[in-house]
Amino acid sequence: MPNESATRSYGGALGQGGAPRETEGRALLESARRMAEVQKAPDDIKAMKETARLNWRLWTIFQAEVTQADCPLPPEVRKNMLDLCNFVDKHTVQLLANPEPKGFDVLININRQIGAGLLADAPAQGGPAAPDPGPAGPQGTPPPGGGISV
Repeated sequence: MPNESATRSYGGALGQGGAPRETEGRALLESARRMAEVQKAPDDIKAMKETARLNWRLWTIFQAEVTQADCPLPPEVRKNMLDLCNFVDKHTVQLLANPEPKGFDVLININRQIGAGLLADAPAQGGPAAPDPGPAGPQGTPPPGGGISV
């Protein structure tokens, strides 16, 4: 089943160990890679929807973590992260209703930028250097206040 293999692959990206920031960064970059790959098969609606749902699950995890009472992030960062999660939610719902390759551009851009930001601190912590997040998508960015500062 394709969804099982996608989940196993995410598990591989997440199971590489390291600090939580590194794990989150790798997961975001892996999701961006998958979305960019699915854009190359515009007739495979099922694959586009599965990939969008997988990315949505990742962002749901972030949303759940940032809403925990013991979340160590400063209030402003938490609010910005929740705004970004809300944007990803709404965009993903639109993408699932109307799956088209171009619809992934903004999600790819967000994942690459946030993933690269999370991994940027890794060398200072003794971890691997951040991979190149690739070019930004041609579509717009999230709404003002929707980004997090890493």
